[in-house]
Amino acid sequence: MSRRNKPPKRVPLADPMFNSVDIAKFINRLMRRGKKSVAERIFYTSFERIKEKTKEEPLEVFTKAIKNVTPLVEVKARRIGGSTYQVPIEVKPERGMALGSNWLISSAKARSGKSMVEKLTNEIMDAANSTGSSVKKREDTHKMAEANKAFAHYRY
Repeated sequence: MSRRNKPPKRVPLADPMFNSVDIAKFINRLMRRGKKSVAERIFYTSFERIKEKTKEEPLEVFTKAIKNVTPLVEVKARRIGGSTYQVPIEVKPERGMALGSNWLISSAKARSGKSMVEKLTNEIMDAANSTGSSVKKREDTHKMAEANKAFAHYRY
């Protein structure tokens, strides 16, 4: 690992429909085995379904969902003197976005439903309404950080 300088952050190209980098990152996380066209089709079809169901702009619903799922603090295991402590640390915005979108995708996959399009549509709508398992995951993370607040002085 190089000690000289950090490599520059690579930002993916914005997606063609909404011209948003966040959506492009989400689609890249949704993608499996390099099948980007499949991931794009799933995502854009779920956006169409959101528009049909809510009669709102799907981009606003998606942004609200990501905002509701993004954690502010997380716990990190830190070994001190032979014992391991769960130390709460603040989450940077990029890391928060990554965690939130990964939780949203994994919660959608775990849902029962017919297709990934339906699962993702329902999970995004639930997250926008502050319900659903991805929002619960965020609340659990915040509770764990609150419970381990006593170990905050071990932060690096």
